[in-house]
Amino acid sequence: MENLIALLVAAPLLGAAVLLCGGRRLDRAGHWIGTVLAAASFVIGVVLFTDMLGKGAEDRALHQKLFSWIPVEGFQADVAFQLDQLSMTFVLLITGVGTLIHIYSIGYMEHDERRRRFFGYLNLFLAAMLVLVIADNYLLLYVGWEGVGLASYLLIGFWQHKPSAATAAKKAFLVNRVGDMGLSIAIMLMFTTFGTFAFGPVFEATGDTSEGKLTAIGLMLLLAACGKSAQVPLQSWLGDAMEGPTPVSALIHAATMVTAGVYLIVRSGAIFNAAPDAQLVVVVVGAVTLIFGAIVGCAKDDIKKALAGSTMSQIGYMILAAGLGPIGYVFAIMHLVTHGFFKAGLFLGAGSVMHGMNDEVDMRRYGGLRRFMPVTFVTFGLGYLAIIGFPGLSGFFSKDKIIEAAFAKGGTEGWILGSVALLGAAITAFYMTRVMLMTFFGEKRWQPDAEGHEPHPHESPKSMTIPMIVLAFGSVFAGGFFSVGDRFLHWLEPVTGHDHGHAPVSATTVTAATMVVLVIGVAIAWAMYGRRPVPAVAPRGSLLTRAARRDLLQDDFNHVVLVRGGEHLTRSLVYVDHSLVDGVVNGTAASMGGLSGRLRKLQNGYARSYAVSMFGGAAVLIAATLLMRAV
Repeated sequence: MENLIALLVAAPLLGAAVLLCGGRRLDRAGHWIGTVLAAASFVIGVVLFTDMLGKGAEDRALHQKLFSWIPVEGFQADVAFQLDQLSMTFVLLITGVGTLIHIYSIGYMEHDERRRRFFGYLNLFLAAMLVLVIADNYLLLYVGWEGVGLASYLLIGFWQHKPSAATAAKKAFLVNRVGDMGLSIAIMLMFTTFGTFAFGPVFEATGDTSEGKLTAIGLMLLLAACGKSAQVPLQSWLGDAMEGPTPVSALIHAATMVTAGVYLIVRSGAIFNAAPDAQLVVVVVGAVTLIFGAIVGCAKDDIKKALAGSTMSQIGYMILAAGLGPIGYVFAIMHLVTHGFFKAGLFLGAGSVMHGMNDEVDMRRYGGLRRFMPVTFVTFGLGYLAIIGFPGLSGFFSKDKIIEAAFAKGGTEGWILGSVALLGAAITAFYMTRVMLMTFFGEKRWQPDAEGHEPHPHESPKSMTIPMIVLAFGSVFAGGFFSVGDRFLHWLEPVTGHDHGHAPVSATTVTAATMVVLVIGVAIAWAMYGRRPVPAVAPRGSLLTRAARRDLLQDDFNHVVLVRGGEHLTRSLVYVDHSLVDGVVNGTAASMGGLSGRLRKLQNGYARSYAVSMFGGAAVLIAATLLMRAV
C-alpha cells in the first residue's frame, strides 16, 4: 500500500500538466479530465483509508520515500511521504470536497472560454495541498506550501480582465509571502538546532532543546499559519479573494488553503507543547480572530464576503483549539472537517444564488429566493443550521467541543477563552441568520443590472445541485458520526494525543449556555431583518458598523503602518544614501581628482622644470646634511 501514496499527488498533478500544456485541442474535454483525475485521487485515498482501518491504531502510519532530493554531506533532504491518521483525514477532505467542487465547476464555468485552464489550476491546487499534508519533513511541506500559494494566486486572479481580481490576487500573494518567510525561518532554525527538518527526529529532540529556541520556532510557525489561514494580523487578503470564481472560494475556504495553518500547528504539536509561550500566542491569535471575523461578517452585504468573514472566524476557533494543546488538537481537526462540509456547501449555495441572479452579490437585492430555488434554499439552510451549532447537526458537535475545551483549560484563562468562544457563537448565529433572511426570505428586492437585464432567479443545473446535496448530508450527519463513541477522538489520539483538562463546568452546562447565546443571536437577527423591510441601501449605522464594513480598518492600518511607513523608511534610506553614502564616495572622488590635478602639474613634460626640481631637491638634501652635521 505504501506505493499508492505518491499516486495521491500524481493524479491531480498529471491533470494539471495535461490541461495546462495540452493546448486548445483539450478545450472540449478538459473539465472532464480534471474532474476524473481529482476523483481518482479520492478513490486512491479511500483505498488507503480502508487498508488503514484494518490495522491497529499504532501501526497505521505508512511511509514512502521516492528519492533523495538534496544528498550532500551534513544536509539530507528526501522527497518522502508520510500517511498517518492526521494526514489521511486531510487527504479525504481535500480530495472528497475537491472532487465535488470540480463537479460543481462543470456547470458553473460552462460558458467560460478558459474553462480548461481553470480546471488545470484546480488540479494544481489539489496536488500542492496533498504534498503539504503528506510530506514527512518540513522542507517538502514548504514545497506544497508554496505550491498552494501559487495556485491560489492563479485562481483568485483567474478573471484577470477585472482589475479588482488582479489586485486581489496580488494582495493574497504578497500577504502570504510574509507568512512564508516565517515558515522558511522556522525551517532554518530547525536545521541549525536539530540538524534535520524531518518530522520524527525534530519531534523526538524537543525534550532536549531549550525552551527559548522552541518558542522562536513556534512563533515563526504561527506566523506562517496566520498567512495561510487568514488570522490576525495577516487576515486582510481573505475578503478580497472573493473576486475569484465561486468554486475557488469554496475550495480555498473549505478544503485547502485556509486549513493549512491549522494542519501546520497540529502537526507541530510536539514543538508547541514544549513552548508554552508560543502556545499562548496561538490561543490569543485564535481568540482575537474568531471575534474579529464574526464582527466583519455582520456588516457585509456581499454574500461571499459575509461568508469570508465567517471563515476567518471559524478558522479562529480551530486555531484557538490548536493553541490549547492536547486538550484541543482533536477538536480543532474535527471542526475543520465538519466546517469543510458546511462551508463548502454555503459557498456553493452562494454561487448557485449568483448563477440565478445574473452574478449579483448584494444581498439587499435578493429576497424571497426560497420560492424560486428550493434545492439551493434547503442545502444552504442546512449549512446555515450546521454552522450556527443547531442541535444534532455537525457544527453542534464540533464547535461545542471547542468551547468545552476552552473552559477545560482551567483557571482564569479558561473562563476568558470559554467566554470569548461563547460570544463568537452568539455573533455567528446573528450574522448567518442575517444572511439567510436577506437572501431567502421577505419580498423580492432584485433590480435590473447596469445593462437593463432583470434577474430571473431559477434553480441551478444538476451538476451544481448534486454536490450541494452531498455536502448538505455531511453538514447534517458528519459531526454526529464522529462523536458516537468518541470515534474521531480515538482515530486521531495516537498522532495528536489528548488531555481532558480540568473543566470548571459540566459539558451539559456548556451546551445549555451555547443554546442560549444561539437563540439570542437568532432572535436579534430576526428582529432586525425578519420583522422589518430590508432597505435597498444600507443605513449609515454606528461607528462599529462603519468600521466593520471596512473590515475593521485592517487595510487602513496596513496602509498607514506598512505602506506609508515603508515610504518614509524608503525616503529616509534614499536621503542617507544621497547625503552620506554618495557624499563619502563623491567627496573621496573629488579629493582624489583635486590631488591628481595638482600632482599632474609636476609632470608637465618640460626639461627645464624637471632640472629645477632636481636642483631644488639636491639643495634640500645638502642643506639637511649640513644641518645634521652642525647639530
